[in-house]
Amino acid sequence: SFLFRLFPLREHGMNWRARPLTCQEIQAFRKSKEVMDRFIRAYKLMLGFYGINLVNEETGELERAQNWRERFENLNRFSHNNLRITRILKCLGEMGCEDYQVHLVKFFLTETLVEETLPNVKRSALDYFLFTVRSKEKRRELIHYAWQHFKPQSSFVWGPRDKLRRYR
Repeated sequence: SFLFRLFPLREHGMNWRARPLTCQEIQAFRKSKEVMDRFIRAYKLMLGFYGINLVNEETGELERAQNWRERFENLNRFSHNNLRITRILKCLGEMGCEDYQVHLVKFFLTETLVEETLPNVKRSALDYFLFTVRSKEKRRELIHYAWQHFKPQSSFVWGPRDKLRRYR
């Protein structure tokens, strides 16, 4: 349940005792340097658990951690991690860290579709992670990226093919 305190949302999650955030609380959190510093520390902690390093706090750029093989094995084995990642992504959006959202989703799309290291995360990345991205433009870019790397491309159902072909 510590995840609910580290990454609160404006919606009810799996923990019925966790109270959803209000818009006023979110605004207060976003204005507090101390809260945001703690939030980024919590994010880095969870990334470490998943075998990911935050390379650049300004941009949100990510890379595999040294222990990525062992951590990815855990991600592939336990699907409850996908719910936690979705929660983290939604919270990143609430806290105004939309660039972080984009980098985390792209990281998982790359690992699932290009590198094929996280086959059991692929459905969550496509069905849930992608659609947490708040920026319509960035979400479109990510959907296009997913379509480019999805095999077989003819089975891609996360966007209209005619628009994907014409994208950019």
